[in-house]
Amino acid sequence: MFLSTLPLWLSAIILVGLTTLVAMSGPALIRRRVHLDRLRVNNEVAGFKFATVGVLYAVLLAFAVIVVWEKFAEGERTAAKEAGAIATLYRLSGGLDEETAKVFRENLTDYTKAAINEEWPAMEQGRDSAHVRQALDHAYATVLGVRSSDERSRIVLSEMLRELDLVTQARRDRLIAAVGTVPSVLWLVLFGGAVLTISFTFFFGTQNVVVQTLMTGMLSLLIFAGLFVIVAIDRPFAGSVKVQPEALQKVYEEFGEGKHP
Repeated sequence: MFLSTLPLWLSAIILVGLTTLVAMSGPALIRRRVHLDRLRVNNEVAGFKFATVGVLYAVLLAFAVIVVWEKFAEGERTAAKEAGAIATLYRLSGGLDEETAKVFRENLTDYTKAAINEEWPAMEQGRDSAHVRQALDHAYATVLGVRSSDERSRIVLSEMLRELDLVTQARRDRLIAAVGTVPSVLWLVLFGGAVLTISFTFFFGTQNVVVQTLMTGMLSLLIFAGLFVIVAIDRPFAGSVKVQPEALQKVYEEFGEGKHP
């Protein structure tokens, strides 16, 4: 959704502020066309239906918030897992011969630097970086080109391949998460349900239309604030609220650019 790529304050104004103002105008507009006595007749039946609709929508909204929050937290764990595997690989490279270890550390440094500077920005558009993919391929090629001569070297190579697999899996997971969690059909249901739920409040009849307008505004504020949270964190690696490459940056500062484990 385009709102997730906007600055946080602008998304809040559009999604929460403007929609709440529009919703608050509803009771006044309905009152101009429908007399209070006719609206009061709806109170009992509409109140029962509104309770049902409200509960159903609240469950749907809460479910969506929980799902996107879990995916956002999973994105943070994925980035940390990737950084941890890279740090382990830097340390395991000490088990290789000096020349191979140097080449392998250069592969890892190239991968980490490109992931921070190229792939993280690319993920905001749902894309990946060919440079990162090539650096990972080179790292695999370096390890697979090593000939193990004893049990110790075989164990080291086995562990390095396992950690490389963890890096590959973590990278794939964050690339998948970068495109967003909520499908288009669910966005339609969420926003359609919000409009339906708020519109119900227009057809209640209260003596004081100002009070009814304020109640509608508070309901709208609550609903669209929940939708705002979903929009803000639906794409864990894009927008104003996103997972930063801090874990990879720390690994790069500790091991990259010629530094030895």
